Amino acid sequence: MSASMTTSYTAKLTDGPLEGRTLSADFLASGDPRPTVDILAQGGKTYVYARTAGQEFESEDSDRPSAVNYRYLTTNFDDE
Repeated sequence: MSASMTTSYTAKLTDGPLEGRTLSADFLASGDPRPTVDILAQGGKTYVYARTAGQEFESEDSDRPSAVNYRYLTTNFDDE
């Protein structure tokens, strides 16, 4: 019997301008963690973080991770 399905997980930002911060992210429809997370910042910036192999699970029978590590990829700037 598997654990109950969770719909979100904690994204841990491991480096870059938001190093050490965490945020809640929703799983994709497939049940996988998002490949990237985009975080809006002041000044028309969006920080983009990419998923790494690091994952944490609540228990051995969990089918989805409770936390996933993300590394800084790039910053996008709003053209307006």
